[in-house]
Amino acid sequence: MTTAETPPDAGAVEALAREVVAAHPPATTPLTDLMGAWYDAGLAWVHFPPGLGGLGAERSAQPRANRVLREAGGPEPRTVNTIGYGIVAGTICRFTPPETAARLLRPLATGEELWCQLFSEPGAGSDLAGLATRAVRDGDEWVVNGQKVWTSLAHKSAWGVLLARTDPDVPKHKGLTYFVVRMDSPGIEVRPLRQITGRASFNEVFLDDVRIPDSQRLGDVGAGWFVANSTLGDERTSLGDRVPARGSGTIADAIDLWRARPDRHTPVRRERLTRLWIRAEAHRLTADRARVSAARGTPGPESAITKLVGSELNQAVYEFCIDLLGAEGALVDTYSPDAPDDVSGPTALQRKFLRSRATTLEGGTSEIMRNVIGERVLKLPQEVRNDKGKPWKDVPR
Repeated sequence: MTTAETPPDAGAVEALAREVVAAHPPATTPLTDLMGAWYDAGLAWVHFPPGLGGLGAERSAQPRANRVLREAGGPEPRTVNTIGYGIVAGTICRFTPPETAARLLRPLATGEELWCQLFSEPGAGSDLAGLATRAVRDGDEWVVNGQKVWTSLAHKSAWGVLLARTDPDVPKHKGLTYFVVRMDSPGIEVRPLRQITGRASFNEVFLDDVRIPDSQRLGDVGAGWFVANSTLGDERTSLGDRVPARGSGTIADAIDLWRARPDRHTPVRRERLTRLWIRAEAHRLTADRARVSAARGTPGPESAITKLVGSELNQAVYEFCIDLLGAEGALVDTYSPDAPDDVSGPTALQRKFLRSRATTLEGGTSEIMRNVIGERVLKLPQEVRNDKGKPWKDVPR
């Protein structure tokens, strides 16, 4: 047995995971019950405190627990609630009272309440701090007006995390406040955006006099940029740390295709595949280092490295696959907003190629990641900013 003073090690976490799947076989247990048991056992986020879906263990133990769940026929937990698990949960844990966190985290973990991220706007994507959505205090509530865009899963979500401007008279980074908001609140309208894949999982969201209780504010008034950077760090870690075992994952698609198409082999393509494999292995090792850093606390700028490298590698691998397919690479078996998320089937590689175009945009563009790495990791001089120190309202837009 472990105690609160001695958090379980990775071996104990794995043993606990085996107990949970033995008591709740994934093949016969409803998903919400299975993931509820997973949360109650402290396996949803093993590094969270006990009682909030965690065990106070090292974050590095999480992959071992998740592997047990997958091998027993269960899901990869993050697929149950993509934005919730990888992006929102950490912010809730850090910035809400334990009783509020518990109320929000359990239905998040079970997938009963999906989450979305209301950050980007038509005029504030890469320059997120320049956002214009306004929140004006009215007693114990805030009245919000504005527009968000590229909001994944907004059409299915029960909750969203929202960054809004509460003080236009100070520089842009200082006048922001962070909220959680019910997506069925009066005044919220969600409109789907069709993607290059044919699906419509992104959305634009309009907020018209949406009222949010002050109790749903995370962090202090005006401290939204600090809270948002916590969320963004988790997002980059989530996008960048999806690095499976050596030789598997994205690079395995290229290797499997290479073996299946000997008629398309050339020395140039062989060298290209070899270089991609080396990049994939370097990415895996770099991600392991970033996980160690993240395990010490709030994810830092190191997550930008794995996000940048992983997203560009993803594109390069599927560009290679399309080249290797030749004329077949132009075929897609479905182009519908209702197409399933499943990426199996005869033209799975083509759909993965189309989807990969988004990886260098979502979670921060590659250009922004390079700025983060240069300024926060390498400590290079910051870019010249014409708006530095100016009140947001005085910055031309």
